Amino acid sequence: MQVISCRGVSKTFRRHIAGKLIRDHLTDFWRPRPESKFYALRNVSFDVLNGESVAVIGGNGAGKSTLLSLVTGLARPEEGQLTVTGRVAALLELGSGFHPDLTGAENVRLNAALLGFSRKQTNRMFDSIVEFSGVGEFIEETLRTYSSGMAVRLAFSVAVNLNPDILIIDEVLAVGDQAFQAKCTERIHELRKSGKTLLFVSHNPAAVLELCDRALWLDHGELVMSGPVGEILDAYQGRSVPSQSGD
Repeated sequence: MQVISCRGVSKTFRRHIAGKLIRDHLTDFWRPRPESKFYALRNVSFDVLNGESVAVIGGNGAGKSTLLSLVTGLARPEEGQLTVTGRVAALLELGSGFHPDLTGAENVRLNAALLGFSRKQTNRMFDSIVEFSGVGEFIEETLRTYSSGMAVRLAFSVAVNLNPDILIIDEVLAVGDQAFQAKCTERIHELRKSGKTLLFVSHNPAAVLELCDRALWLDHGELVMSGPVGEILDAYQGRSVPSQSGD
């Protein structure tokens, strides 16, 4: 069963041109020029099946974060069709989805509510979330007092304890200490064994090989290859594309 279906998806952003003089702004006002846009994603198609663990790899500016934003619903494609089936929990960037002026406890409850959990359900999971995160004595402090590692631990704990159908992780685990990274890796393995789906972005080849079965290679917004994770990593690291790509 497909839980993520991406068909011909494209997404553009307006290119900001810095350093324009006042006369240039006035010229643009009276004689508007066509907007300068670039493709963050261009005609991307792939499927992710239920229970698959898929890495998204590529250099900076490849379109990885844009793709994850589309899958989580934070942005919409301008062309093509993207369908996601199931509850999605995402760790896209440090502090994403958390409000710095709310306490850790308030952020836990807010994120649970956004994922459709009732107050009663959240209260039932609350102690497990706090225990896994290891920030217990600070849970009633505002998030702005947290270190980056504490914020990541709490965000990851919320994501994995709310029983998502699809877990999306964008490199943020690199912020935590080694002990917590090992703890997160163990929990991801548990989620995979229970049939959950993982979409994972990382620049760490070892982590990609350990956690993922398949990979998508993006370059300048285009899907270069998709296939078995080892094959795609070898091609990406050698920056060569075999004559027949996997799917």
